[in-house]
Amino acid sequence: MEFGILVTSHPNPVEEPYPHQAVHARTTDEIIRAEALGYDTAWIAEHHFSTNYGIMPDCFAFMAYLAAKTSRINLAAGVITLPLYDPIRVVENTAFVDVLSNGRVRLGIGSGYRPYEFEGLGKDFDSRRDIVEESVRLMFEAFHRRRWTHKGKYYQGVVEGQYEMLPVPIQLPHPPLYMAGGTDRSIGYAGRNGFGLMLSTLPGTETLAAQCALYRAALAEAPAPQRHNPAAGNIDIARMVYVAETDAQARADTEEHILRHILHFGGSGTSGYLGSVSEKGNAVTYDDLLNTTLLHGSAETVTAKLRALQARTGMTSLLLHYPPYYGHEKTMNSLRLFAERVMPAFRPPAQRAAAE
Repeated sequence: MEFGILVTSHPNPVEEPYPHQAVHARTTDEIIRAEALGYDTAWIAEHHFSTNYGIMPDCFAFMAYLAAKTSRINLAAGVITLPLYDPIRVVENTAFVDVLSNGRVRLGIGSGYRPYEFEGLGKDFDSRRDIVEESVRLMFEAFHRRRWTHKGKYYQGVVEGQYEMLPVPIQLPHPPLYMAGGTDRSIGYAGRNGFGLMLSTLPGTETLAAQCALYRAALAEAPAPQRHNPAAGNIDIARMVYVAETDAQARADTEEHILRHILHFGGSGTSGYLGSVSEKGNAVTYDDLLNTTLLHGSAETVTAKLRALQARTGMTSLLLHYPPYYGHEKTMNSLRLFAERVMPAFRPPAQRAAAE
């Protein structure tokens, strides 16, 4: 199994007061230290306009910056909100950062779930899934043929003859491509188009197991060239992870903060996201989350929970997520304990040695 951290770049007002400019130095430090601890991937989430959630308007700029500060860890957009972009610029920028990082880029895309981001950029929220489906067709053509003649409902353009999509990425035919899914429509679409699948922190284990089964059935229908995506068949599941010396200490460190974070997804700014991707309603308790969602506790507890999750879902990667409110040093201690005491149980000796 691979292990990555999922960074949403949202501020901790205690350590990063408004206008929260310090958040990016902190997240950069987390990623550099995660590389040293042996994590495989740093996933960077795009978000706009809110001082209560992520402050990351451009994943490509941040990945290019990180490429110069790291040497081994994969750098991944997890995810960009595709309807807010021109899909050809997404292809160009992905290839460019892949070159700058010497082949360490992964691209995750999603349709978006925060209406205020669309309103702020003058985009139609209700058309977002249709826009994604047109964009994906154009992106595959650009990656595989590096030329296109496209006249669609949302995009049109021609690059033919002596002109082509440049630069050519290091990873061929293209870097690993993932799609975030939470509904049957998006999960089925991800499978039929050969994307790796990214699943949310919010659903419980049984919901995830059903989503993984749906994805694998759809993946069997993927045609060429989509099935040649290096990420096809990968299932990356995000979980809220916190490791402490004891279960009691993990709860004391996180209970107040994790509830604050989870309940944010039930607000009006997320367009029903909590209900659409998960079985949970808005009346969530810490014990509910601990029984269905959280990987919190001692290293032994977290290892056992992760083994059970892996057995039910067949996941190939865990994305460790955490709100900023624990404080930077507690967060880094948790990441260290996970790397030292949990990761080795899921890695064969050769893989452990390569990560060190």
